[in-house]
Amino acid sequence: MGLLVAISIVACHKEERAVVGVAQNAVKAEHQAQAAAQATATERDQQRAALALIPLPTKSLYVDVHDASAWANPFLSVGAESLSLRITVAGPHQQETQLRPADLAKTVTALPPGVWRYGRVIAVAESPEASRQDRTKVRRNVEDAMQVLNDLGIVVEEWPTR
Repeated sequence: MGLLVAISIVACHKEERAVVGVAQNAVKAEHQAQAAAQATATERDQQRAALALIPLPTKSLYVDVHDASAWANPFLSVGAESLSLRITVAGPHQQETQLRPADLAKTVTALPPGVWRYGRVIAVAESPEASRQDRTKVRRNVEDAMQVLNDLGIVVEEWPTR
């Protein structure tokens, strides 16, 4: 009987140490998650601060622009797997860059102030090259891109598919 009591005490103590270990790991994981979230928030705040130097959009400058090729601000074409960002530099010259959706915030933040002729507004459209079966994924990517841009304080002017 005494042996049974001793075994029970030892087994309970082992279970208690296991529970304490699990709790400590959970607390450590929570702290790591909070640190990662804070780092992301800090990065987003820095991106917003950089974009705050660009004035708010002046709709009267672009309200009559109905041709995508005439749009003078950044223009984002969204596909199923990638994004295409077109900017107009040095007058009529345009540059187009392919990027991953995960790089959108960093790329837009790095654009020079001269490409924001209408203020802090960007045109977004579904890629006309996307296949019919990819339309759902493209639409989801458009919505995700718009969320990122809005989080940065950028006004989104959604364009119909070209």
